[in-house]
Amino acid sequence: MQSELQRLYPGLPVSILGMTTAGDRNLGSSLAKIGGKGLFVKELEDALADGRADIAVHSMKDVPMHLPAGYALAAVLERADPRDAFVANAFGGIAELPAGARVGTSSLRRECQLRARHPQLVIEPLRGNVQTRLRKLDEGQYSAIILAAAGLKRLGLADRIAALLTPEQSLPAVGQGALGIECRSDRGDLFELLAPLVHQPTQQCVVAERAFSRALAGSCNVPLAGFAECSGVQLRLRGLVGAPDGSTVVRGETAGAAVDAETLGLALAEDLKRRGAAAILAALVQGS
Repeated sequence: MQSELQRLYPGLPVSILGMTTAGDRNLGSSLAKIGGKGLFVKELEDALADGRADIAVHSMKDVPMHLPAGYALAAVLERADPRDAFVANAFGGIAELPAGARVGTSSLRRECQLRARHPQLVIEPLRGNVQTRLRKLDEGQYSAIILAAAGLKRLGLADRIAALLTPEQSLPAVGQGALGIECRSDRGDLFELLAPLVHQPTQQCVVAERAFSRALAGSCNVPLAGFAECSGVQLRLRGLVGAPDGSTVVRGETAGAAVDAETLGLALAEDLKRRGAAAILAALVQGS
């Protein structure tokens, strides 16, 4: 991001304020139990509020569905690989794993889909940064782990990917693979400055996905996936909601004009609610 801004504006000084968030520090429990995705964002928003930073760059899959008042997403950049990655040292894909193999993931979304499709596997929680998760795999704590392909590729670790999971195998998280830039909503100067970075097709996809998730109260406590693809002026959105144990999964999709991204997201959410997602969500609320 720094290099891209400097390329666009050669005379503009751009510095990085390194920060470690609560989501990075609290590694002993699942995100669902310690506060959800907002743990990766709150400290960055504090830096925006007090002027230490002008913009915050987020992985869109970590951005809560509702931003606090006074903040806005100024730009969504072109999406990288949105898929989940199967990472293992002795296996080339999920189908090669023997019954009882331990698979690590930090995501209820991934856990739900893995349990639904591969009930013979043992799915266990996995926290920590990417290097920590890979170390745990290499130490033999897991037979395989599932990570976001985009994160591995951005870190130069694509060679650790044994297989990429198709959306049919593991529907991606809302916003997965896309980066977003947040700033204070009163910073019109930054909206103008960042406008060249906006990738309209990705932004429309993310709008559809986030509308879908918001309508279903999407959070780390809900096994929910939403993935949109743009083809010209058309947008296809796929989504699912499931029980954490994979016993029930409700899937659906819709398509329409990309300019109607939010409407498409809301419509798919209502369709899934009618077909069983509302009951799943109610059970999750009751059990929390």
